[in-house]
Amino acid sequence: MAKQDKHQADIDRKIHQLIAKIDREPQNPDNYLQLATYLLNEGSFAQATQLLEQAKQLVKKPQDLDYDLAVCYYMQGNFDKALALLDQIPNDDLVLYQKALVYLKIGQKQKALAYALTIKQIDNRVRELLGDIWLSLGELKEARTIYEQIPIPDRSAKVNFLLGITVLEDDRKKAQQFMQIAKKQDPKYYQQALDQYASILKLVEDNGND
Repeated sequence: MAKQDKHQADIDRKIHQLIAKIDREPQNPDNYLQLATYLLNEGSFAQATQLLEQAKQLVKKPQDLDYDLAVCYYMQGNFDKALALLDQIPNDDLVLYQKALVYLKIGQKQKALAYALTIKQIDNRVRELLGDIWLSLGELKEARTIYEQIPIPDRSAKVNFLLGITVLEDDRKKAQQFMQIAKKQDPKYYQQALDQYASILKLVEDNGND
């Protein structure tokens, strides 16, 4: 617990330092971006959004804040605002990733896939997103293939659980193994995922009982 308190104290200190820097250099976008990142990591989405909206009135190049502000809008569920900003920014890998995330959230899965497939540098975060999109399209084999490209030590509880979903019809034993790994990694997520995918799990069970 003491370690957690120290970590929180470090974050609070850095936040106060950044606020002091902003007071000294109100036109420097970097301090706002760093502070917004800390606020987002703390789950203070509304505060981060408000900070960047106000900063756009103060900095010399307000467009420098657009990507991070779009992320803030996304985190708050303001998908139209997020897309409006993202559409003003040149399409690099970060922007393509964020656009794919937004389109997946609003149910435009094919558009999400198109943006995700355009990303040049494929890392584990992109692989997870691609897996999520393929899964949302009902393409279990494609989803499994891309999730499996994430090295085993790097797989989150979510990735392991969804791998279980992708193999459920073909290999229930393997699916259970994936899901048990997910349960050990994050029991809270595991329970949420069970509820979220209850209809799929029940469908497979019913088919097995025919």
